[in-house]
Amino acid sequence: MKAARKGARKGASSSRLGWIKWLFIVPVLAFIVVQLYFFFQIWWWVDHNPTSTAFMREQLASLQEKNPQAVIQQTWVPYERISNNLKRAIIASEDANFSEHEGIDWEALQKAYEKNSKKQKVVAGGSTITQQLAKNLFLSGSRSYVRKGQELIITYMLESLMDKQRIFEIYLNVVEFGRGTFGAEAAARHYYRTSAARLSASQAAKLAVMLPNPRYYDGHRDTGYLNRRTGVILRRMGAAELPE
Repeated sequence: MKAARKGARKGASSSRLGWIKWLFIVPVLAFIVVQLYFFFQIWWWVDHNPTSTAFMREQLASLQEKNPQAVIQQTWVPYERISNNLKRAIIASEDANFSEHEGIDWEALQKAYEKNSKKQKVVAGGSTITQQLAKNLFLSGSRSYVRKGQELIITYMLESLMDKQRIFEIYLNVVEFGRGTFGAEAAARHYYRTSAARLSASQAAKLAVMLPNPRYYDGHRDTGYLNRRTGVILRRMGAAELPE
């Protein structure tokens, strides 16, 4: 009888240990599967163009709640058919060290942290072009430490599998420029009725300045800040280093 009870207790204990083990194993396996999905998707995009992004799909769903017929405006154009003015303007405005860093600009992050601490609110982000692309391709607009950690992992995958020019080409074609407007070609036509290849320096600088808050500036295209910041970016564009 005692042996039977002892055996039963041992079996119950073993069963509990088994469940505890699986409580750890299942999340780890799920995490690995998700990372493999991201890895192989990025690998595919090395020489295939994305047809949409998580950010596009999220915004389309939001637009279609009000208008079921709403569509996203986006036309893919090759890197060489996008004005160097826009390339230089975006690097000058968003990520001056894009050609040099490996996905994360730790110096820019430190400066953003110091500026936010001084203002006691978020006034600077410090995200690189690669980080922004990682978020746009795969993640939602929500903010959390888990999402930020995933963003960093995807960022390093992008930098490992793609050269800088390919990262920038995809970014230029999928970044949000306004409500339902994504990519350089759609932005050039939406704001200036021209092509991405024909954007002037001043037009490109203004588009670059809109990027941190494109939906707002889509409806407020002539604010004092927008005009002042456009002048600053125009002066910086000459020093912007394009990826090769």
